[in-house]
Amino acid sequence: MNSISMSKLLSLLPSLLVYFRLHWVFSGFIIYFLSKATLIGFMSGAAILVSLQQLKGLFGIIHFTGKMQIIPVLDSVFSNRKEWSWKTMVMGFCFLVILLAARQISLKKPKLFWISVVAPLTSVILSTILVYVFRSKFHDISQIGRLQKGVNPSSANMLFFNGPQLSLAIKTGIVTGILSLTEGIAVGRTFASMENYQIDGNKEMTAVGIMNMAGSCASCYVSSGSFSRSAVNYNAGAKTAISNIVMAATVLITLLFLMPLFTYTPNLILSAIIVTAVIGLIDYEAAFKLWKLDKIDFLACSCSFFGVLFISVQIGLAIAVGVSVFKIILHVTRPNTLVLGNIPGTQIYRSVNRYENASRVPSFPILGIESPIFFANSSYLQERILRWIREEETKIEKSREETLKCVVLDMTAVTAIDTSGIDAISELQRRLSRRSLKLVLVNPVGTVTEKLHHSKILDLFQSNGLYLTVGEAVGDISSLLETSVSNG
Repeated sequence: MNSISMSKLLSLLPSLLVYFRLHWVFSGFIIYFLSKATLIGFMSGAAILVSLQQLKGLFGIIHFTGKMQIIPVLDSVFSNRKEWSWKTMVMGFCFLVILLAARQISLKKPKLFWISVVAPLTSVILSTILVYVFRSKFHDISQIGRLQKGVNPSSANMLFFNGPQLSLAIKTGIVTGILSLTEGIAVGRTFASMENYQIDGNKEMTAVGIMNMAGSCASCYVSSGSFSRSAVNYNAGAKTAISNIVMAATVLITLLFLMPLFTYTPNLILSAIIVTAVIGLIDYEAAFKLWKLDKIDFLACSCSFFGVLFISVQIGLAIAVGVSVFKIILHVTRPNTLVLGNIPGTQIYRSVNRYENASRVPSFPILGIESPIFFANSSYLQERILRWIREEETKIEKSREETLKCVVLDMTAVTAIDTSGIDAISELQRRLSRRSLKLVLVNPVGTVTEKLHHSKILDLFQSNGLYLTVGEAVGDISSLLETSVSNG
């Protein structure tokens, strides 16, 4: 198998993931761990990285690193200072200022949106004319050069499915496809969050697969969602997929007829356009808001940001997904529990920490559980409730209040329970019974009640151990205790 056929096979293999149905496992599952915090960090890190890579064109550097990390990029910029061209820098930053100014005008005055739309194309035309007219003086400014007209020839006859390197090509294609899809879908969700619309990871993968299958037969590179080009498209005001059709038609016309016009187009203008498009995607205000609202989300954002900058896009996203998974595990294994109190003059019970006027009910400690109860948190909840009861008894001893009579568990927010959770409630009921305390369950939802019923656990609570509301439970138990005291 020659190198050309090997390259074409590698181009085709990522698209074959569609037929392996990996999109159900990957796009439909892993993509949901790309939280908004992760995307904010990814977007900002990628924007900075893409902007720094454009210093090659803005400074006129010839020998530039092909790596995608901030340290090699900056090292390449400053280690090649001898290649800096002051003419390129002056022209490049002048056009960059013009493009940024056009963008700011459009942001401040939406009616003038057309200024930022036409600014890139106008800059390309103007810079090309300047370099052509003063080509004798601007000969050291890097230009696109002569480009061959026409479309790529067919390469379907170069695809082979045999040979000693087939297994290696399959493995490489699968890994390449997964990595490119991770980045592509992350880019898609980034822009979707900015415009408040949804994307389907499965459809995205199907589209990328079909696109690469078609490209494999037309001498194309492996393609996916490009961050810089998507940013340019977004910055130009594109709203729907029709923009891709228009862009494809424009590219086709350009390839067939207009390629000679770009001979004198300087590379610096392309870099300036990309910088203008991506610099607005750095959202430091959103990162600051994450810091104030949720420290773990801010950690995921930071991991994504610094991972993209210093390691790679894929590793940065992987670390951020790991932090997001850790957050889920933390919430699952350490669910939120609330001490409830009565709102005076009502039968409403709310958290005493969230509502200042909510007061604890003497002798009736009430605890609300805001999580499913299953094997991952059942032991923790059991220990937490017992520790909470001990703390209540200590408070009673110090304040000389009435002794505990029963413990009320509000299960309104408990959406599910498994056998470990059922055993935990059963064990908790037995422990409290040995301490002459009554355990009362309030408003378990339908599926939870069904499992408690089938497990015979509800038999332990008899007729006065299960209620629909906390107020009903407190009122009924209070009446029973008063009756028992008067009879005694």
